[in-house]
Amino acid sequence: MGVITLPGEPEVEVTLRRSARARRLSLRVSGVDGRVTLTMPRFAPEREARSFAAEKAGWIRDRLAEQAPYTLAEVGAIVPVEGVARRIERASVRRITLADQALHVPQGATRVPARLGAFLREMARERLSEASARHATALGRPFGKITLRDTRSRWGSCSHEGNLMYSWRLILAPPEVLDYVAAHEVAHLAHMDHSARFWAACGRLCPGYEAPRQWLRREGAALHRYGFKG
Repeated sequence: MGVITLPGEPEVEVTLRRSARARRLSLRVSGVDGRVTLTMPRFAPEREARSFAAEKAGWIRDRLAEQAPYTLAEVGAIVPVEGVARRIERASVRRITLADQALHVPQGATRVPARLGAFLREMARERLSEASARHATALGRPFGKITLRDTRSRWGSCSHEGNLMYSWRLILAPPEVLDYVAAHEVAHLAHMDHSARFWAACGRLCPGYEAPRQWLRREGAALHRYGFKG
């Protein structure tokens, strides 16, 4: 099973699934978590799937857009940060500042959505780096580098080289959700599957992980309704 990445903001990952019963290429966009799956005949060349996905990129984004209203992160808008709804407000600050129920931006700031996106990405990197290091130490397994991306189909991944990838939008979710995803991916350093041993390791790193896991299934798609371009 492979993955095709369609460029844009956010990037859209299309999971390839081969099926012996499939007679043609077909796309499905999950109404639960926004996961995009392209099912293809067992012996169909992957280049056909890539061409098909590129041709259907507009249709895919239209289906994803229908799942939740779009909110541009500009002054006056409300966006969640670490699970708390915060209004974007101008204030007498020199740089973007996180307040209890607000995101303060400098009075004369331009390109507010893009600046907020950069601020949140850096915040996500700090939180995810800390959580990954803590869980890796507990597991006794080192990891390589951490990469942040903006993908719809997965919240994180762990490569065979031990590199970790996360969606920076996890910073919008409650802290326990971000921590669970970090524990999940770090557990893959020991078990590159979803076997009983993997879930046991995940449970040791993040006791009670089922609640944040269900939160992502239920609420995760809505984290993509916020735009940070402009």
